[in-house]
Formats: sequence, structure tokens, C-alpha cells
Amino acid sequence: MLTPASRSCLPPLGRGRGFWLLQACRGAVTQGRTITGAAAEEVQGEKKMKTFEDLPGPSLLTNMYWYFVRGYILHSHQLQLIYKKRYGPLYKTALGPFKMVNIADPEILQAMLRQEGKYPMRTEIDIWRLHRDSRNLPYGPFTEIGHKWHTLRTVLNKRMLKPAEAMSYAGSINDIVTDFVERLQARRRESPSGDMVNDIANEMYRFAFEGVAYVVFETRIGCLDEQIPPETQKFIDSISLMFRNSVFVTYTPRWSWKLLPYWKRYIEGWDNIFEFGRKLVDKKMGEIQSRLEKGEEIEGEYLTYLLSSGKLTSDEVYGSVCELLLAGVDTTSNTLSWALYHLARDPELQQTLYEEVINAVPMDRNPTAEDITNMPLLRAVIKETLRLYPVVPTNARLASEKEVVIGDYLFPKKSLFVLAHYAIARDEANFPEPDSYLPQRWLRDGGMKHHPFSSIPFGYGVRACVGRRIAELEMHLALSRIIRTFEVRRDPKGGDIKSIARIVLTPSKPINLQFLERKPSSV
Repeated sequence: MLTPASRSCLPPLGRGRGFWLLQACRGAVTQGRTITGAAAEEVQGEKKMKTFEDLPGPSLLTNMYWYFVRGYILHSHQLQLIYKKRYGPLYKTALGPFKMVNIADPEILQAMLRQEGKYPMRTEIDIWRLHRDSRNLPYGPFTEIGHKWHTLRTVLNKRMLKPAEAMSYAGSINDIVTDFVERLQARRRESPSGDMVNDIANEMYRFAFEGVAYVVFETRIGCLDEQIPPETQKFIDSISLMFRNSVFVTYTPRWSWKLLPYWKRYIEGWDNIFEFGRKLVDKKMGEIQSRLEKGEEIEGEYLTYLLSSGKLTSDEVYGSVCELLLAGVDTTSNTLSWALYHLARDPELQQTLYEEVINAVPMDRNPTAEDITNMPLLRAVIKETLRLYPVVPTNARLASEKEVVIGDYLFPKKSLFVLAHYAIARDEANFPEPDSYLPQRWLRDGGMKHHPFSSIPFGYGVRACVGRRIAELEMHLALSRIIRTFEVRRDPKGGDIKSIARIVLTPSKPINLQFLERKPSSV
């Protein structure tokens, strides 16, 4: 079984405010930037600009009170709403060496992101990079920075980001969806009631992991098997080991790492992850070499492209695929889990979606990527789910290349911006009834008009999620198949489930759902 800790696997694309505050509080990082001094004297034209110190915001003690006394360390996304209401859409927070500019408005977010430069950075300090350095391994797309990062992303983007190229994976993803639906059938039959699937997020994690692994490594790794292969299980356990100990490594000072066991376990987890990835890459390299020796053409999907393009060294491929593998799991698994949770609570909405799916695709064949264009409500369900539950509720940007001007404020280089996506996506000015689950708001005839930066779950610009198109394809194909196969109902014994922030948004407790098989006569 996959552990709850393993379901929170997401690279440090952006970390919640709680992460930064705890990190500073524990003294794990000593490199901070004070946004004062010369910037206070900066003048743009004839107008004197305001600085960080002029921003409203909570004091150090207020921050500590909310996080450690009121217990918002796992609810930092909710604290975004509180702080926005108290201090406005642009406010400061500070703790230890960190001076953070918080953005909780889509217009301000747009202004900041459009000044991020060619090589945007999320942070200067990253414990993922420390592992690579300790093992003399190359950086991947989430650890590399600057021009090298841009060059790497340019190569990795191909065969991933264009919709037409992503659609080429639809057949393989559909095969995985078929296996997943069969697994749901088995899980429900095992339950005492004959229809209950407990902890659907765990099942979705299996599906998402199998899908991402196939796209990246071009091979099935057995996550949907009744008994997961030992090497795959070790790989999954190592991801859990790495993430679980990364918390302690982050929160403890570096001098203590040799005294405490966390750093050793953290490194061990990463070593096992790279060992697993290296074996799969080496296996594919052997297959390619064999084809070349036979004079055959080299054909294949993503990993074959990376290995045969000549644009990356084998070490760069190792570093990239291991990071890519961890990047797409939570987006797919968490979003599908929340979508089913809400559909189970709204039978009328679920019935409308079911009718859309069966009208778009005959029951004698599976939905394809082309069919998704005829399912606007299906796409709207995914969009609304990502709005309410952005996988990364808080992101970050470092002004690494130049000063940033926002309205009357001037922020110098090295300023740290915290992007409050959770609060922005629940802005009533853009989304009436912001806390309600209303997929219809995304339909063209729904009269919905919102700011383009009010909900950007996959990020923006050159640093946007490289796997966005694949994740969307997985979610659309999986949800359409599930809804036309099962009527999903809420657990009669279950209550409301809230979200908590463990770097990514996850359910506060297991989501248990009933899956009632639809009868052919109802089609």
C-alpha cells in the first residue's frame, strides 16, 4: 500500500508560508535579504517609490501566534484569506532572515509575474540541490537555475507541452485507465457493502504514478497490480522516506545533520530514487543501442526522444526524469479525488456530466483525446476543482534578475514574493460564491468573466508546469470513464472533509466513496 506520506510527493516548486516561516524559525537557512536601505531612496521619474517597510502586515509575534498558537501550520492556505482581509491584497510578512512580499490579488500577481525575467527562480536555497551536490549529480528541471535551466527546459518541453503531442499519449493512458477501472471494481467487491472504496486518494495515487511513470519511462511499473513489484514498492517507499525526512532536514540547522538521523535517511531516499530511475533509463538505452546495431529506425515516446535527440547527456537524462516523475502525481491524484468527492455530493451535477459523456462517446468504445472537446462540463469540473484546491496553494518567486515595480512600490533584486494562489482563486470579485463548487461558472454560456490570473493552477510563463497537458489528458480520460461506469455516492457515515496544507493541499481525512455500477439499461 502507498503510505499517506507518499501521497504528498511534490518537488519544491513553491512552498507554503508555513514552510518559509518554520524554516526561518528553526534557523535552517541563514541567507536572508533585508528589503531596506538604498531602495528607500529610489526615485522613478519625479515620484518617490514606497518600499517593503511601507507595506502593511502582521508582526513577527502575530505570525508566530497564528501558526504555532492557533495551529495554522497545516492551514496556511486559510491564513491567506485572514491576512488578505486584514492587510489587503499586498502585504508583508517577516520571520528570522526572511522578508516576504505577499500577493493576494490577480492584477498584482500579473504585474509581478510579467517582470520575472527570462530565468525565473522560486528560491535561492533548495535541499534537493544539496543532494545532487553531495552525489555529484546533474540538476533537473526543478533544481537547475539560470541559463542552464532555460536550456534544459527547452529540451524537456518538446513532446510534452503542445496539445497535439500530448494527445499522442492518449492510447497508453487509456490502457492504464482500463486497468484502474478494473482495480476499482475489485476494491468495491472486497468491501462489506460490495460498493465502497475507502481512501480514494490512495487509489488515485496509484493510477497517477503508473501514468506518469509510463509517460516518462515508457514502461509499466506495476502500481495497479494487486501485489506491487518489490523494486517499485522500494521506489515508492523511498519517495516517502525522502519527503518525510526532508521536513526535518529543512527545519533543523545544518550543524545537526551529522548528529541526527534525518539527513542520512533523506539522502538514502534520494539515492534509491535515482537508482530506480537509472535502471529504467539504462534499460531503454540498451534497447535503443540494439535497434541501432540492427539498422532499425529509432521510434518511441518521451524517454526515447530524450536519449536519442543528442541534446542531453545521459547524466542529464537521469537527473531530469527522476524529478519529472515526482512532479505530476499529486496534481492528477488530488484533483480527481476532490472532483469525485464533490460530484458524489451533487447527484444532479453528476447526472448532467454522465449524460454529457455518454452522448459524446458511444458505449462500445473508450473516450479519446479528440472526444474531450465535446465535453465542456467535464473540462469545467476539472477547472473548478483546481480553482478550489490548487495543488500548490502558495508559490514563490525571487526577483533574481532586476528590481520589481508594483504600483507605487519598488522592490530590489533578491526580494522574495509569496504568491497566494489559494486566496486569489477565492476572490469574490472574480468568482461569485467563491467557496461553492460550481463548475458551470466555467462554461461559455455561463456568463463567467474572471481575471486571467485569478486561477493559474499550472503556473505561468516559462516556469509553468511542463506536464500540464499530460496531467489534463489523464484527468479528463479517467474521470469520463469513471463517471460512465459508476454512479458515485458519498459515504453515508462520512462527514465534510476539509483540506490541509502539507506543502500541497490534501484531504484532512480519507475520502471514502460508494461506486455503484451503472446498468446498461440506464445508458
